[in-house]
Amino acid sequence: MFWDAEYQWKGPFYFIQGADPQFGLMKAWTHGDTNNGDDEWGEEIKLAEQAVQAINKLKPKPKFFVLCGDLVHGMPGSRWKKNQEQDLKNVLKNTDQDIPLVFVSGNHDIGNTPSRETIDDYCQNWGDDYFSFWLYFDSSKCPELRQAQDAWLDEQLAAAANQKCKHIIVFQHIPLFLSKPDEDDDYFNLEKSVRQEIMEKFHKAGIRAVFSGHYHRNAGGSYKGLEMVVSSAIGCQLGQDTHGLRVVVVTEEKVVHRYYSLTELGSHGIEKELLDMLAEQKWNNTTKEIWLAKEEQKKRGSHKGNSVKG
Repeated sequence: MFWDAEYQWKGPFYFIQGADPQFGLMKAWTHGDTNNGDDEWGEEIKLAEQAVQAINKLKPKPKFFVLCGDLVHGMPGSRWKKNQEQDLKNVLKNTDQDIPLVFVSGNHDIGNTPSRETIDDYCQNWGDDYFSFWLYFDSSKCPELRQAQDAWLDEQLAAAANQKCKHIIVFQHIPLFLSKPDEDDDYFNLEKSVRQEIMEKFHKAGIRAVFSGHYHRNAGGSYKGLEMVVSSAIGCQLGQDTHGLRVVVVTEEKVVHRYYSLTELGSHGIEKELLDMLAEQKWNNTTKEIWLAKEEQKKRGSHKGNSVKG
C-alpha cells in the first residue's frame, strides 16, 4: 500500500540511506580473520541501535530507510549468520513504524556466487532480492534468475520512462565504480565487462543517481550526468570516515545528499540548508496552488457574468 500511494509526485521529501551494518566484521577485521572471526558483534549492535535512534528523532520523518546490503557478515551457511540476522532484526524492529524499511541484498547476504537456495533464504528473511531496486551478481549458479532479473529491469526502466518520473534512483550494494567510470576492476566495483553496459543503460533511461555501499568508505563520481554515490558503513570502517548514514533530499528539480556521522545526526539532526529545501519547495507548491485556484475563480466569475447577459 505504501508503494501504491507514492506513484504520483506530491512534493519534496527525503529518505535515509545506510549500508553495511555487517554484524561480525569489526572483530573479524581487527583479528585478521574475515572468514571465521565473526563470532562477536556487540559493537555493531550498539552502532545499529544508535542509527535507529537517530532516525527516529528526525522531524519531519523520512519517507523510508534503505539499507544497501551486507546486513550481516556471515556468508550463507556460516556458523553465526542466523544469530547475526536475528540480532539485527531485534534492533531494526525498533524503527518508527511510520518509516518503511527497504532492504537491498549484498554479497554477504546471498553469497559471492548466489544460488537459488541462498536467494530463497534471503527472500524468506528480508523480502524480495529485487523489486524497485537492482542488484548485479555472479549468476554462474543461477543464470535463469539473472535473465529474469534483467528482463524485469528493462520493464521497470521502460515503465519509468512512460510515467515520466521526476527522478529515477537506483539502489544496489556493489558500486558501478568508486571514482572513475573507466577505473580498473577491483573487489569493490563491478567488473568492466558488465559496468559499461549497465552505465549506458542507466544513462539512456535517465537515471539520476545510483546509491550503494560495500566499500566501507565514502566515494563516488559521475558518468554522463549519472551520479554514483558510495556511502560508508554503519558498521566497520575501512578508511577514515565515521560510522554514519546518508540523508537524501529529493525535490522536483534535483537530488541532494549529505553523509552524517551517527553522532552528528542523532545530536543535531538534519542541517537547516536541507530542511529549507524541503520547506521552500513546499511553499512554492502551495503558492502555485493558491494562484491557480484564484485564476480558476476568476474564470468562473467571468463565465457567470457572461451567462446573465441579454
